[in-house]
Amino acid sequence: MGKVKSTDSAVGGSGGILRKLTLSAALHSVCLGLLVIFCVTFVLGQGPLTIQDAALPPLVAGEQFTARLHATGGAPPYHWFTDGPLPDGINLSIDGVLSGRPAKSGAFTVTIILADSGHPSQKVQKSFQAEIATALGLEWLDAPKVNNDRIDGSVAVTNGSRDTYDLTVIVEAVAENGRATALGYQHFPLKPGTKNFPITFGQTLPSGAYVIHADAVAEIPARKNILRQRLQTPGALHIVATP
Repeated sequence: MGKVKSTDSAVGGSGGILRKLTLSAALHSVCLGLLVIFCVTFVLGQGPLTIQDAALPPLVAGEQFTARLHATGGAPPYHWFTDGPLPDGINLSIDGVLSGRPAKSGAFTVTIILADSGHPSQKVQKSFQAEIATALGLEWLDAPKVNNDRIDGSVAVTNGSRDTYDLTVIVEAVAENGRATALGYQHFPLKPGTKNFPITFGQTLPSGAYVIHADAVAEIPARKNILRQRLQTPGALHIVATP
């Protein structure tokens, strides 16, 4: 009887081991299947690598700015580059932060490249056309000219910034001996978006040759920023005494 019990115990032990092996294999298959499903879902969920931004942020010459570019899809973290240089004063960091202080106004085109961290890495690029606005514009509206013993004219000022600033405009006639005579002076707040605001000037002058200078200074206290523009006639204007 003792031998029979011993035989039954051995058989039962083998069956337990077999059941355990079968269960382990089944769990392994389930985990492997779940892992495959997770991986497929993760890859499909990434979607194609895309630069989301439709345009660059507003840019104004002489004004500091910071803006982050946006991307979707692929495998983060992302890496950002440009194909060619950006305008003076603008930088793009590898993590997609566009910042700086544009040195001058004007239109430009730049191609931005986005790369992900996949193996292999995906890359996409997108071209942007942008315009750097003039924060402070100053130009001749009516170029200075001689009217008998006077010099008259006008300038136009533009506020392309996002702020109202305190504007000072001074127009002077500088004689050959260096003496300056004021032809016009204006000091007033100029609202953002103002374009070609006219300022006239004129004054009677003694005989002589004069180079005309127009200076505009805009102060933006909130940004602790000062903008300057200057105009100058290419040559001297002559006033001749009449008998």
